[in-house]
Amino acid sequence: MDFEAKLAELMTINGAIAAALVDSASGMTIATVGEMRDGGDLDLAAAGSSEVMRAQMNVQDLLKLNDPVEDMLITLGEHYQLIRPLTDDSGAGLFAYLLLDRKQANLALARIKLRSVEAELAI
Repeated sequence: MDFEAKLAELMTINGAIAAALVDSASGMTIATVGEMRDGGDLDLAAAGSSEVMRAQMNVQDLLKLNDPVEDMLITLGEHYQLIRPLTDDSGAGLFAYLLLDRKQANLALARIKLRSVEAELAI
């Protein structure tokens, strides 16, 4: 599968800045599209998000929650960061990361598009 092409679909979202497919165990990016502004490092942002994902999964294990994460939102002053685990068994441990400009993005529409693209990502 051409992961960059699937991620490129996310770049059609109004306000999309960058997207990545990330291994949550290692923090390594499998594919990326777009570039962070102001010289930011997309690989580093994705790796940091893997820490967030692992922390959430650990909490869910401790609480014995059998309710999978659909997506996670981090709201910053200028950006939204959306993190969505892959639901296909072949993509276990992977997640999609989407960085949006907060002033331009419609969060509801971005979540819908991210869900749609994620459903088509398979390893």
